[in-house]
Amino acid sequence: MKISRRAVLQFVAATAAISSGLPRRAAALDYPTRPVRLIVGLPAGGTPDIYARLIADRLSERLGQPFVVENRPGASGNIATEMLVRAPPDGYTLLMVIAPNVINPALYPDLKYNFIRDTAPVASIGGSPFVMVVHPAFPANSVPEFISYAKANPGKINVASTGNGNLTHMAAELFKMMAGVDLLHVPYRGETAAQADLLGNRVQVMFDPVPSALGYVRSGKLRALAVTSAKPMTDLLPGLPAMKQFLPDYEVTGITGISVPKNTPAEIIGKLNQAINAVLAEPQIKARFAELGSLEVSGSPADFGRIVAAETDKWAKVIKFAGIKAE
Repeated sequence: MKISRRAVLQFVAATAAISSGLPRRAAALDYPTRPVRLIVGLPAGGTPDIYARLIADRLSERLGQPFVVENRPGASGNIATEMLVRAPPDGYTLLMVIAPNVINPALYPDLKYNFIRDTAPVASIGGSPFVMVVHPAFPANSVPEFISYAKANPGKINVASTGNGNLTHMAAELFKMMAGVDLLHVPYRGETAAQADLLGNRVQVMFDPVPSALGYVRSGKLRALAVTSAKPMTDLLPGLPAMKQFLPDYEVTGITGISVPKNTPAEIIGKLNQAINAVLAEPQIKARFAELGSLEVSGSPADFGRIVAAETDKWAKVIKFAGIKAE
């Protein structure tokens, strides 16, 4: 039987493809065989860094190789993200995905990367909601009362944030957009300075991460009006409503998760996803994350990819509406 030249070439090409794929699959099955680094684009000590270290420690035990957290703060997380994008797609460089990764694409038009195009989602780790807090002297005890007062006093209420383009800022801008109120944004260089002026009544309101505000709320030094999660956080803030009760489409949750460079083998992504979800299901990890105010968010790589895409689109609209520019 005579075999055509075209058939031979097709067979050779198919064989080459299979052969080239075998080492990748074998490497994925053996993964990891050496230490893995998890890059965090924030200084050590913050909530995302705590999440990263908890996950890394448990992944080290489950997968038999060290998962080492590497803090690379700077440029609103862009330095860390560029490190990931330039890394080999072999599963040995991971990125802790945080809010700037879904805010920066609209805030910085000249980024050297496209986050959605140049990375691959692995797993969601959790969601970090905020709480709207006011100084106790502020003449409003609920969100409707706050909105009424703000509309009667446009531009006279100062809202603090931990920096321009930060998620504390974005939460305030989304509130302004949806409630139709005019608040004066006052950015600070970090949490401590913003909280100090809120406690001193030099600014009147802030959308603060739940763990940071919790002590002040419980002691009566700040008054909480609503949480920004989809549902009330009854364990940490009993009796406090969710903002959605007053602004139906309002929801702000700081995303955290893991991504890798694009073209990382699907087998490695799947192995990491399975291990991370197993860690998140551990009772001790669940309890610790709950203490930190984290909402349970797990699922497939595709699930996390949809979250990243939706959040990127959401904040692009808010940034355009508010005319926010990077500083």
